[in-house]
Amino acid sequence: MLKKTLSRALAGGLASLVAVLAGGLIAAPSAMAAGIGTAEVTPATGSDTSSMTLTTSGACPSNATNIIVSVTGSGFPAGGQNVVGNSPISTYGTAANGGLIIPLSQTMRDYANTAGFTTLTGQYTFTVTCRTAFNGTSLGDFPASIWFTSNTAYQNTDPAAKTDTTTSLAVSPASPATAGTPVTLTATVGPAGAAGQVQFKDNGTALGNPVTVSGGQAQLTTSSLGAGSHSLTAVFTPSGTAYNGSTSSAVAYTVQAAPATATTTALAVSPAGTADKFSPVSMTASVAPASAAGSVKFQDTVGGTTTTLGTVPVAAGQASFTTSSLPEGNHSFTAVFVPTDSSAYTGSTSGAVPYVIGAFKGVTASEDITTTVQSGALVISVDNPHVTLPSPQLNADASLLTTTGAINPVTVTDTRAGNPGWSVSGQVTDFSDGGSHQINGQNLGWTPKVIDKGASQTVTAGASVAAANGVAPADAGAAGLKASRSLANGTGLGTAHLGADLALNAPTSTVAGTYTATLTLTAI
Repeated sequence: MLKKTLSRALAGGLASLVAVLAGGLIAAPSAMAAGIGTAEVTPATGSDTSSMTLTTSGACPSNATNIIVSVTGSGFPAGGQNVVGNSPISTYGTAANGGLIIPLSQTMRDYANTAGFTTLTGQYTFTVTCRTAFNGTSLGDFPASIWFTSNTAYQNTDPAAKTDTTTSLAVSPASPATAGTPVTLTATVGPAGAAGQVQFKDNGTALGNPVTVSGGQAQLTTSSLGAGSHSLTAVFTPSGTAYNGSTSSAVAYTVQAAPATATTTALAVSPAGTADKFSPVSMTASVAPASAAGSVKFQDTVGGTTTTLGTVPVAAGQASFTTSSLPEGNHSFTAVFVPTDSSAYTGSTSGAVPYVIGAFKGVTASEDITTTVQSGALVISVDNPHVTLPSPQLNADASLLTTTGAINPVTVTDTRAGNPGWSVSGQVTDFSDGGSHQINGQNLGWTPKVIDKGASQTVTAGASVAAANGVAPADAGAAGLKASRSLANGTGLGTAHLGADLALNAPTSTVAGTYTATLTLTAI
């Protein structure tokens, strides 16, 4: 009886001791075993006051009955501080992978306060130790780490660690391709969040410019792969420090030479059909396509014997040759295209053009005898192109600003053969002060007159044109001299002098200033 009572007392005392020491500052187990797995802290990110749970990557050894959890890191004892005391494994849940789910009863801030420090920084490692209830020897450990990036925030991944990336390369169309065919290289970069650029390479040499990764992919299409074997790769370079770069496996790719492009050659001869001996004969060969580089041999077959008259380079799809040394008789002309690169273009020969060179008929010369009857001219001029009208004055009923004057004399001289007659008309622009103010040209009128004329001339002055009654600058009418008006009409050869009296009506709203218009006089 005494033994059983003592056992119960010890068991109860041990349970109490474990409960007291669970959050206390005591050393972790002294006998540590090799790690048998890892553990993960959840949530992945949190604060110093967050509740955390440890999930091991597997179960403890079959002979383990209890666990202890300790934490190490800046501020905690070098040997670690227990955060979970000696607790039966059976008290914890089991994850899908068979591991233990161990909720921590306190926060990192609580553990730091117990250890006597206030600043959480850097890496902290929790170690889940599998053991028996009364044996301090570890049967296996599951470590898990968190990193405090500030005094209050943590994450369960190392902020200094870079994430590895993978890059794969797909090429279409499938090998082999024909030279000049567009080939598309598609690089797929993982993980999906990795940002950066992909440099595609051909046999180790950069192919085009780097391409920015979008949606986990980068793509380049090129038609510049030459005939032969290629080793295509995609090299991913991250734009930040969170990821490592990566290079795809090489894709062997074959490009076959494109077949030579067929050409056609046509021949034209001028003059057509026949020419006399010693006369120039021109031959023009047209080669298609016009991009074909090479030369044309112009050939002449006479009596079954073929000779080359000349060889001319092709330019823009044509070549021309001229000769005056063909003998009399029947000829057959052909044009033979010889490509510069026979792998790019085929040669071709025109159809035969039959031709006859006739006997020499001698040469002739001629002279032209010419005399010219002068047609004469119709000339209009003014000695002084500047007319200044007096400043406009307010009229009697104060409704307009008016002024009058005269144009300077206009000289019209007609010396044309045949006496066709003439007419002179005038048309004025709007008056402007050189800025934003105007007087409508409709407000200028005239009374034409004939000053004098030649004895053989008949000259009649044009009709009077009344000035508009001070219309606004924006008025679009055709009154006054704003439209073309007759100054005079005349017949007969000689010189006449014309004039006209002017009248200008300006609106009373006209802003002060010097206004100028151009009167264009036209003689026809």
